[in-house]
Amino acid sequence: MELKERFLKYVSYDTQSSEESATFPSTEKQKVLLGVLRDEMEALGMTEVTMDRYGYVMGTIPATPGCGNAPVIGFIAHVDTSPDMSGKDVRPRVIEEYDGGDIVLNGQLTMRVAEFPELAFFKGHTLIHTDGTTLLGADDKAGVAEIMSAAEYLMTHPEVEHGKIRIGFTPDEEVGRGVDHFDVAAFGADFAYTVDGGMEGELEYENFNAASARIDIQGRNVHPGYAKGKMINALDVACELQTLLPAEQRPQYTEGYEGFYHCVGVNGTVERAAVSYIVRDHDADRFEQKKVFLWSCVDLLKKKYGDGVLTLTLKDQYFNMRKMVEPHPQVIEKALEAMKQAGVKPLVRPIRGGTDGARLSFMGLPCPNLFTGGMNFHGKFEYCSLDTMRKARQVILNLAQLWAR
Repeated sequence: MELKERFLKYVSYDTQSSEESATFPSTEKQKVLLGVLRDEMEALGMTEVTMDRYGYVMGTIPATPGCGNAPVIGFIAHVDTSPDMSGKDVRPRVIEEYDGGDIVLNGQLTMRVAEFPELAFFKGHTLIHTDGTTLLGADDKAGVAEIMSAAEYLMTHPEVEHGKIRIGFTPDEEVGRGVDHFDVAAFGADFAYTVDGGMEGELEYENFNAASARIDIQGRNVHPGYAKGKMINALDVACELQTLLPAEQRPQYTEGYEGFYHCVGVNGTVERAAVSYIVRDHDADRFEQKKVFLWSCVDLLKKKYGDGVLTLTLKDQYFNMRKMVEPHPQVIEKALEAMKQAGVKPLVRPIRGGTDGARLSFMGLPCPNLFTGGMNFHGKFEYCSLDTMRKARQVILNLAQLWAR
């Protein structure tokens, strides 16, 4: 199956995950595409193909003769799309040769180069973008398509020498639970790569330390005409909390290694409200300081309004994989060589986010992240370059061969 055809097929499946669900996976519809991938693996003749009760799909491309002693390498991608925007009824549009100008998504919405300057890099590429009503799903169905396309090539070209390769597809990465039940021992890889990055050439082995925070606020509702000295407006308290956090440490004002506090949700009434944050920093010490500062802000408001008004629930989500990957420099060296062979200029930089690979690295499977060619993830301006997707597939194929030498 051609790479474009495969990608367009995968984005037709609604696999949006849910932060509100307590099940795993968080939405049953993710299992539909995961089941399709299992069937495709079996149809290709891959071995050890499984799909467990959690939805994890794994399969093996057997080593070619003489390469059975090579390290076992894995390639992993997630099938779910972000809860931030609908992934239902995705209607992709294809530009066969992008001219470098603004892209009209629909009658009301245009993706402008002035606002998305990275578009200039993709002049002359075949681009696939949204119609402006949903996300595209390149995060991470571009990675899924690239891995499956590479797997098909290896299964149909036995002359290409490689060791045993394990393929894995996961649900619920977008809600931070992607490897909650991932069986690293059953996967059986010595090293792995998530294929979940963006810009062409990205190679990432540093990521944020991450925590989630929820502050539940119990207000006191009194008729507004007689509220003086009595009312506690829970929505006002939520707003006051936001003003206590440093404005310069919001995502829109940070870059590179700078961390942030990001308010991702506020809802409620005068009587009761809840506000949700994500807290991020690459540096472990600064990460701890951010959490302590958030606690101090909540404590300050407790002193003002009373102990029973605010309740903070703060949970660590994942940590910076760097210290788990750096002891294995060959994982990075081979990725750099694979890109060089594919004619790709490496962009080694920290992930301003996280991947399944971050947690897998702490579970004993060193797992840096490779580019996919997808851009503007999680929203209606999402797009991907088919040219870059083909290079990502070639990087996977090059890695398969390099690890066998």
